[in-house]
Amino acid sequence: MSTSMPSPGADPRHRRNNFDALRLIAALSVVFSHSFLIAEGSEANEPFIWLTGNQCILGLVGVFVFFVISGYLVTESWCRSPLPGRFLLRRTARIYPGLVVSIAICAFAIGPLVTSLPLTAYFHGPELRDFLAKTLTLNPGPLSLPGVLFADNSVGLHINGSLWTLRYEAMMYLMVVILGMLRLLRLPTCLVLTGLGIAAVHFEKALTPLGDIGEWAWFLGFFGAGMVLHFLRDRLVFDWRGALVALLALTVFVELGQFIMLFPLAGAYLAIWFARRYDPWLDYSRYCGDLSYGLYIYGWPSEQLVMWLSGGRAAWWQVFLGSLAIALPLAWLSWHGVEKWALRWGRTVGRPSLAVAPASADG
Repeated sequence: MSTSMPSPGADPRHRRNNFDALRLIAALSVVFSHSFLIAEGSEANEPFIWLTGNQCILGLVGVFVFFVISGYLVTESWCRSPLPGRFLLRRTARIYPGLVVSIAICAFAIGPLVTSLPLTAYFHGPELRDFLAKTLTLNPGPLSLPGVLFADNSVGLHINGSLWTLRYEAMMYLMVVILGMLRLLRLPTCLVLTGLGIAAVHFEKALTPLGDIGEWAWFLGFFGAGMVLHFLRDRLVFDWRGALVALLALTVFVELGQFIMLFPLAGAYLAIWFARRYDPWLDYSRYCGDLSYGLYIYGWPSEQLVMWLSGGRAAWWQVFLGSLAIALPLAWLSWHGVEKWALRWGRTVGRPSLAVAPASADG
């Protein structure tokens, strides 16, 4: 069948690229690495940490890719429609509706199922209110529920260990708005920010006392690299030769012991090259919707459920595969029942009036 013709059930407005596929791969990599942590209490046996000489797990690379993609697409979104209120509304519509439902499922379904406390004590204790307050404010700290212990290991108390990065993602959105309003959202600024982010990884220990600002700076190089590639998208050639050079550069960075710090210099190109391609066989979202965010926010709780159901005896691969059997259907429901509608609402609410602005201002 010709790829130029939409198949039955496909969205005719669907963009032909690999961004959705890459996001799903990134989310899968996060769930994969977490399966070792949840099953074994550490990620020491995760294969990618061995491949990189004990420098980085595959799930962390997935997080880097998320930030690179976000830097690229969020910058594009602002440049297409530089309206602060509308921009923040759309970003909020992307993160919060699906997250709120996920939080509710964790707090009011998984928690009561697993807790060792009487339900009266579970629902009326301060720990539940603390969990809701932390998650709804994107607090990056450890998240636990009253009386809930999934397994007797270092992360057995944690209901969702994936949400901590969302706080820094939101901080990046605010940075884009501030730079845009100051008319500083340009290539030179983004190059400087990327350099500062790379330096922040190098001086990681010195930045620890800064708390959230230090963590935000640590991710800045990855997000900044995506911003840079957005501004260079018409000047750079994105092809297999460049991708090969980037891949070779990453292997050199491993040998230098600087894989994480230097990842923005090559890994970002590799990610955007792949994302800008279009491989029809990877275009799952054309038929299923974008499952990446749902998989990201439901992956960890699903893995903990598998661990709890096994009595704490599941191997990493059982945790990984079992969690996918739970998380992927939840991700599908999240997309079709919540996220898709929230995004449509975000695109329509706050849309500039045709009497005030041209239709092309809408992105």
